[in-house]
Amino acid sequence: MAIPPKPWPTGKVEQPEPLVRRVLAPNPSPYTYTGTQTYIVGNQGQVAVIDPGPDEPDHLQALITAIGDDKVIAIMCTHTHRDHSPAAAPLAKLTGAPIVGCAPLALKVDGPRSDEAFDTTYEPDRVLEDGEQMTGTGWTLTAVHTPGHTSNHLCFALEESGALFTGDHVMGWSTSVVIPPDGDMGDYMKSLEKLYARAEEGGDRVYYSAHGAPIEKPRQLVRGMMGHRRQRENQILRLLGESAKSIDEMVPIMYKGLDPKLTGAAGMSVKAHLLDLERRGLVSRSGDIWQTHAA
Repeated sequence: MAIPPKPWPTGKVEQPEPLVRRVLAPNPSPYTYTGTQTYIVGNQGQVAVIDPGPDEPDHLQALITAIGDDKVIAIMCTHTHRDHSPAAAPLAKLTGAPIVGCAPLALKVDGPRSDEAFDTTYEPDRVLEDGEQMTGTGWTLTAVHTPGHTSNHLCFALEESGALFTGDHVMGWSTSVVIPPDGDMGDYMKSLEKLYARAEEGGDRVYYSAHGAPIEKPRQLVRGMMGHRRQRENQILRLLGESAKSIDEMVPIMYKGLDPKLTGAAGMSVKAHLLDLERRGLVSRSGDIWQTHAA
């Protein structure tokens, strides 16, 4: 989806519902859309800040202005990509609030990995397990463990209104990128199935993602996202059924008309599918060349 024309509401306070305020950070890009959306939950003096965003002075000042006289009792991060969590530490210094939410990224030392996108300085005061809650005056946020986009990803359910803050797991403008080795396509699909089950049971009315518009029909979107991923998987199996191929050979066939800036991300997404298919015994590889298991 193309980034909409300016003006964007960067730095301005928006209020999609009584318990929720939103402030857009000044970090637009092909990966972040118009920027990262920080949410402030609460309206009775005690608030939580979800995904404080990048450590940008203008954004921090916009958050302090949006918070006003309210007391921040929790700074909550869905995951530790650099457009989500770096402002947590400076905001904690300004407000005295604890950093609560996802676990720090557990870096592996036994092999190469891509760490440039991650905030390696993130240090939470409290890590929330699946189902654990953070409460303030008039609001309750429940952690929903949703690994896949990253291994430490959480969503937060606002029990009083039926809203789910989905970070990058489900977004209002694009499918989530799953980049190995930390991103895992098998985990991502399981997490989508988890959210679909919640939506089927009427548990989530609306999704507020870190990028893009609110998602008013969550069950329909999640079903479509699962279908899209299965189509990609089947596309890979068809291509490899024709002949063994490298990822570089598959990407231009699978992603016609792709912005060249996103070619690398598309390749990593294909790799995530291939690694999942390999674990399931459906494909194998020799060096950079992949083939169906039967080949």
